[in-house]
Amino acid sequence: MASRLRVVAGEAGGLHLVAPDHIRPTTERVREALFSALGDTVTDAVVLDLYAGSGALAVEALSRGAARAVLVDRDRDAEAACEQNLITTKLADRARVERTSVERFVQHRPVESPFDLVLCDPPYEMPDDELAGVLDALRDPAWLASGARVVVERPSPAWAVPDGWTTSWERKYGDTLVTIVHATDAAT
Repeated sequence: MASRLRVVAGEAGGLHLVAPDHIRPTTERVREALFSALGDTVTDAVVLDLYAGSGALAVEALSRGAARAVLVDRDRDAEAACEQNLITTKLADRARVERTSVERFVQHRPVESPFDLVLCDPPYEMPDDELAGVLDALRDPAWLASGARVVVERPSPAWAVPDGWTTSWERKYGDTLVTIVHATDAAT
């Protein structure tokens, strides 16, 4: 694992994180812009980090005052990196790492839900329709708190935001497009 990241701000600001070589972590620049856009909504939030990779997004949220987080990734190296980063930043007591596929995870409601903030950074090669299936499962009111935001990181150009979601913020950073969406109605 290579250490090429650091926490941007908050109680763990400046600490270095590790990431498996085959993981594409969200850059510091993108994390800084994203969390500036999210502002105070992160404080006391219950966070779900899907396709967690290094866990940098969840660690950033926890460092900035999120109450707790669940990190989900099916990769063994990603799980190890997430756990190591949570220990390094002294945030492990407010987080749980699940090694399973996101698709399997969203079939069962976890104890921590409903979530105030979902961070979703799937592999860039994932087809939009697979991501739409995950987002559709999250529209169940058991998953999302009222006013919850879902952050989606995709390769640019724009991805197809599925029905039932409205974009509230979107920015492009190089080949990365970051979109904040919220559910427009409950799943039936």
